[in-house]
Amino acid sequence: MSRRRRTSSHRIRNTVVSLLSVSLLAAGGTALYSLWRPSGHDSPVLTVRYRTGDRATTDVARPWLEVINTSGRTVDLRDVTLRYYYADADGSAYASNCVQTALGCSRLTLRTRSADARAPGADHYLQVGFTAAAGSLAPGKSTQGIGLQLYRVDHQALHQGNDHSFDATDTTYTPSSRVTAYVRGNRVWGEDPGGDTQARGRQTSVAPAPPDGILFDDFQYTGPRDPALAAHGWEARGGQGGPGVRDSWSPQGVSFPAARAGAGNQALQLQATTDGTAHGTRQAEFHRTEPAVRTGTLVARVHFSDTPTSGSDGDHVAQSFFTISPDHASRKYSELDYEYTPNGGWGRFGPRLDTTSWRSSVQGDRVTSSHPVKLDGWHTMVITTVDGATTYSVDGQELFTSGSRYGPREPMTVNFSTWFIDLPFKGAPRTWDMQVDWLYYQSGKTVTAGTARKAVAGFAAAGVPYVNTLSSR
Repeated sequence: MSRRRRTSSHRIRNTVVSLLSVSLLAAGGTALYSLWRPSGHDSPVLTVRYRTGDRATTDVARPWLEVINTSGRTVDLRDVTLRYYYADADGSAYASNCVQTALGCSRLTLRTRSADARAPGADHYLQVGFTAAAGSLAPGKSTQGIGLQLYRVDHQALHQGNDHSFDATDTTYTPSSRVTAYVRGNRVWGEDPGGDTQARGRQTSVAPAPPDGILFDDFQYTGPRDPALAAHGWEARGGQGGPGVRDSWSPQGVSFPAARAGAGNQALQLQATTDGTAHGTRQAEFHRTEPAVRTGTLVARVHFSDTPTSGSDGDHVAQSFFTISPDHASRKYSELDYEYTPNGGWGRFGPRLDTTSWRSSVQGDRVTSSHPVKLDGWHTMVITTVDGATTYSVDGQELFTSGSRYGPREPMTVNFSTWFIDLPFKGAPRTWDMQVDWLYYQSGKTVTAGTARKAVAGFAAAGVPYVNTLSSR
C-alpha cells in the first residue's frame, strides 16, 4: 500500500512538472531560468574552484578556474558564464587569453567588461563563456582546469591585491565564492559584489560552433614568451639561418602592443633594427610551429611601413607574409610569398610588392610577379589556392595567379617577418615595424576578403580571440 502511495505521488509530481514546463514554454521560455535558481537548502547547481600562483603585483594575472556540476541534471555549457572580478584603477585597457583547457581554447569566449554595479575591487570583470561546441556537463562532472591570463594592453604591472576575485592563498583548487557563475543569466554560484542575482543586460547570444577547417587568431598575447603562443601553435623565431642578415633572428623583435587606430585592441608587431652592421642587426619572424595550411584561402590584415619608425631611411628592408614547407629540401617543397620592399632591393628600386610561388628552393624553381605599388598602411592580403591555381590579391584586387605546377604539394607553416636584404649603410640605429591585426584561414575553399572580414567581426563580437578547427589539431 505504501509503495502505491509513493508511486501515485511520483506520478502526480511528474504531471505537475510537465504541466509547469508546458506553461513556461508557452510563455516564451524565459521563465525556465527560474529552474536554475538554487533555493536556500539546495546544493548549488555549479561549484567554481579557483587557484593562482601569482603575487599581488605581477605582469599578468593567471587565474585558473574549474567548473563542477553539483546539481542532479546535465548542464549545457553554452548556457554558462563565469565572472572574475578585478579593479581597474587608472582606466587602462585590459585583454585576456586562454592558456590551457581540456575543452579546447577555441571553445571559450572571453570578454573584459565594466561592471554595471561597481563595488570596491570589482569595477570590472573578465567574463568567460563557452561556444555551442563546448558540450555539456553531466552531474558530478568537471570542466577540469581552465588556465586564463588577464593583463593590461600597455603591458604595465598589475596590482591585484585588492581585486575582488584574487586570493594569493589559493594555490590549490579551492571553491571560491568570489568568482560567480550563471546559468542562462541567473547566478547559481558565488557572491556578486554588486548584489545582483542576475547578469542583467550583459548576456549575449551564444557563440556558434566554428565550422571545420578554420584557423583564426586576433593576436591577444602578452609577449614573445607567452605560454598561450605554444598552446595556440605559434613561435617567435630565434637563432640562426637566413634570409637576410644571417643568424640575427631574435624573439625580442616580436611584441603585441595596443594596435594602431582602427586595428582593434592588440596587434602582432615585428620589429627589425640595425646600425648597418651584422652584429648590430636584429630581425623578427613569427610563425606556426606545425605545417597545416595547403589549399584554401589565407587572409591577413597587415600594416606595412614605407619609412622607419625611428632613425634614417634607406634600408633595404623586406616585410613578408608567406607560407612555406618546413623542410627546404623536401621533394614536395612548397612556398607562397608576399614580400614588400619599400626601398627596393636586389638591385631594384622600391616601393615594390613581389608575389611568388615556389616549387623548389634548392633549384630556384619559382614563378613571380613584381608590382610597383606603395602600400604604407593597413591592407587585406589574400592567398587563394583552389583547383590548381594560386591567386594573390590585395584589398580585393587580384595581382597575380600562378598555375598548378607551382601550387602547394604539401602542408606549410604560416609566417610573418621583417628582415634586411642587405646593409647599404652604417650609422645610427634605425627601426622598422610591420604589424598584423588578424589572420584567417579557411581550408579547401575560396573565401573573399569581405567574407573573411565578416567572419572575423563575428568572432570579435562573440569574444572569441582564437579558433583552430583544422583536422590536424
